[in-house]
Amino acid sequence: MLYDTVKEAVGKLPGKIGVYYKKLNSGESFCVNGDEAFIAASVIKLPILVEAFRQAGRSRISFDQKIVLRQEHKLPGCGVLRHLQEGLEITLLDACRLMIIFSDNTATNLLIKLLGMENINDMTRSLGLQRTRLNRLLFDEAAEKQGKQNYFTPREMGVLLEGLYEGRIVSPEASAAMLDILSRQQMNHKLPYLIPGDVTIAHKTGEDRGTTHDVGLFLTEEPFILCFAANDTDVKKTEAVMREVALACYEGN
Repeated sequence: MLYDTVKEAVGKLPGKIGVYYKKLNSGESFCVNGDEAFIAASVIKLPILVEAFRQAGRSRISFDQKIVLRQEHKLPGCGVLRHLQEGLEITLLDACRLMIIFSDNTATNLLIKLLGMENINDMTRSLGLQRTRLNRLLFDEAAEKQGKQNYFTPREMGVLLEGLYEGRIVSPEASAAMLDILSRQQMNHKLPYLIPGDVTIAHKTGEDRGTTHDVGLFLTEEPFILCFAANDTDVKKTEAVMREVALACYEGN
């Protein structure tokens, strides 16, 4: 049984591990610590994307409006903007694409400041995501020292991905556009790694010290959601198991 296979595999891993799985046609699902809150790393960028599309849909922002890149905006870690010249102008839509496709940290903080942290959290609550929360900017060391972290649960990210699949998030058109962005993800060394290349997977990863996540929608003939989260773990071992779990879910689907 798939659940037993997954539970046994994740049970061998150190740290805090969570998995949520759901077959979208039948509704069959299971989880391992699926309702536990995990420190989010870059998975928090998925709710930020949703809020950007929500505000654009209400004409509070325009995806055509420009952001000017300044030296003080640039953040370490993932992304390309930190390598580009000051004064570069990018549209808000391109900032969203960079945030997801390349997990760009600079684009993420620019979007958080523009959209508003409380607006992002109000949106997640309105979707019933009670434990998913943005509490600080990325690389905000002062806030981190105060114990502020960003959180998600595997099930809540699954609920969000299911809403996108069904066209219920913002609008059918916005849901399709967000899935298209997620399907262009360039960090494919986790859930997609062992899956045949012709399978579309709309997903978002997260990485930090001792942390590795990947939450995704597999658009197979029998579409399914798999969300895998890990804090305080051995990242190499966990990502190896993550790949095997994704393959088992794909083959058992």
